[in-house]
Amino acid sequence: MTDTTPLAESASELHITAPPAMQTPSGKPDPEDSKAPTKSALKKAKKAQEAQEKKEAKSKELAEQQKREDNQRLAALEEAKKIVIEEDSSLPKAVRIKLDETDSKIVKLRSGVSEKDVDYSEGRGTRVRVMGRVLHLRSQKETTFITLRDGYGKLQCVLTGDLAKSYDVQTLTLETSMSICGEMWEVPPGYRAPGNRELHADYFKIIGKAVGDKDAVSTRAAPDADPQTQLDNRHLFLRGDKLSGIMKTRAAVLRAIRNVYYELRCSEITPPCMVQTQVEGGSTLFELKYFGEKAYLTQSSQLYLETATPSLGDVYCISPSFRAEKSLTRRHLSEYTHVEAELDFISFEDLLDHLELFICRVIELAMQDPKIAAVVEDLNPGFKPPERPFKRMRYGEAIQWLKENDVRDHEGKLHDFGVDIEEAAERKMTDDIGRPIFLTHFPVEVKAFYMQKDGSDPRKGGLQGTESVDCLMPGVGEIVGGSMRMMDYTELMDAYKHAGLDPAPYYWYTDQRRLVCPQYVYAALAK
Repeated sequence: MTDTTPLAESASELHITAPPAMQTPSGKPDPEDSKAPTKSALKKAKKAQEAQEKKEAKSKELAEQQKREDNQRLAALEEAKKIVIEEDSSLPKAVRIKLDETDSKIVKLRSGVSEKDVDYSEGRGTRVRVMGRVLHLRSQKETTFITLRDGYGKLQCVLTGDLAKSYDVQTLTLETSMSICGEMWEVPPGYRAPGNRELHADYFKIIGKAVGDKDAVSTRAAPDADPQTQLDNRHLFLRGDKLSGIMKTRAAVLRAIRNVYYELRCSEITPPCMVQTQVEGGSTLFELKYFGEKAYLTQSSQLYLETATPSLGDVYCISPSFRAEKSLTRRHLSEYTHVEAELDFISFEDLLDHLELFICRVIELAMQDPKIAAVVEDLNPGFKPPERPFKRMRYGEAIQWLKENDVRDHEGKLHDFGVDIEEAAERKMTDDIGRPIFLTHFPVEVKAFYMQKDGSDPRKGGLQGTESVDCLMPGVGEIVGGSMRMMDYTELMDAYKHAGLDPAPYYWYTDQRRLVCPQYVYAALAK
């Protein structure tokens, strides 16, 4: 505890205990240690004592002030509990709307000024009922401004009089869900609010009250939280503008994908997620027991899609895929949404043309929604849809470009023909070229067993090219992969053997080369 005893007024009144005198080599006390404190030292000690006393007095004053304010707030809250909020049955029936409703036939905005905060006489604003969660909250004199959010939009609500003084409003917390009725107004000139409109409330009801203080959403989901905290509290961070904007854009893209496939007369099917075969390599399989038998979470549904083309024509699916890859990169996800298609009776050039059309059309449809276009501009300022035609580049040409431009792998080595080009090198090449690239004809050794070999390639074995393609987009990297299917039965059996796969579990896939007349080719699109 700090000693608050006043300093003596003079040096003679000070009682200072000095440390034991230091001994000289001769055994006598050091004369320097026997000196009395200097005047400057005494003056400095006195100032320090006075500063400490002022600090403690200030702290005491602040504590007393805080106590008075707390008592006043408690008294005000007790008074606020006496206020009863009831809906006036004489008012017009409220129209239930979402917060983004702007149709003038449904909602009429009041403008100008009035002596009354709420006035539903002829020519005034529409009385509406809205529901949402509190996004922003501020009080100004006897007025409380609440911004609600409902997933569709945001709306500022103005509460005055008893509404603002009520206990529920005085103790309101962010993310509390509530219903508010009132008159729709234009925002006065010189002021701003979402959509340039606001609701002047005449009634409200708390639906569910959120906790506050240290457990509040704004505390647990702070914008500057570290990445691990963000991942652990993803359910809370999804309420933010950025992540919710990403989710809305994702939904718009999936909707556009389905619309494009509908335009192209592709049928959507739902293949299984639990399978007994691998597609992209055994090292990335999630294994599980299925009633005593070995099974896996699917890596890809493309082989299953093939079985549907003879009866349905071109088909596609939007399903989850799983990869057991222990890599913390944006290209390695344990689970992701996989868009795949299987096209019947096409050539490799047809496949490239289809991919180009598909990509550009999906972006076109998604960006037709002005709200989505605004979100995309906010997330990726200056975004421009890709221009057609995309550049065609063979794998061998890419290897040559990387060598000529001295783009090396993570070990500092130049890329040689036959290696799988790393993501950083692909992105460097794509960004430097500055346009979408169809990178084609990868060697057999770096692609899946079922891909059709390039008959025009004189190389044999693992270095022979395949009719395969990756679409590389500037600023992003690979967004689509596809290939033609191996059609010959004998060649497919050799591919099983080369990949170290037992053909038995693939009987249903092998049947596509034996029981179904193989006079057509397949292609897979993976996004």
